[in-house]
Amino acid sequence: MNEDADVDRVKRRGLMHIGEVAERVKLSHRTVRHYDDEGLLVPTRSPGGFRLFSEADVQRLLLIRQMKPLGFSLEEMRAVIDALEAVGDGTVSDEQREALVAFAVESRRRRDKLDEQRRGADELIATVESVV
Repeated sequence: MNEDADVDRVKRRGLMHIGEVAERVKLSHRTVRHYDDEGLLVPTRSPGGFRLFSEADVQRLLLIRQMKPLGFSLEEMRAVIDALEAVGDGTVSDEQREALVAFAVESRRRRDKLDEQRRGADELIATVESVV
């Protein structure tokens, strides 16, 4: 099969190569590969062994991008992704639902801490700018 036919087949299936995914989610190829290697993504493989990502993988990466600045570990991210997918397909357990509630509380706490750090940075910038 020629390369153009392979690309057409991939696009018809709604799958994307790593470059397209990385561009959409504004992450490097290396970072996308890392999250795949860590089990946070589940891409399929082309006959040639290339990663092929679905829209669900893109949504997972966008969620990871939201969690990363809050300092969540890969394991915490994995648990949240699994729980949210379980909610989506109707298989969520009570334990997962409770974990999501706790995650929301912790996310808010971490966001508030970032807000406080930002205010401190704004004050520092204002101080420096006032003398230059």
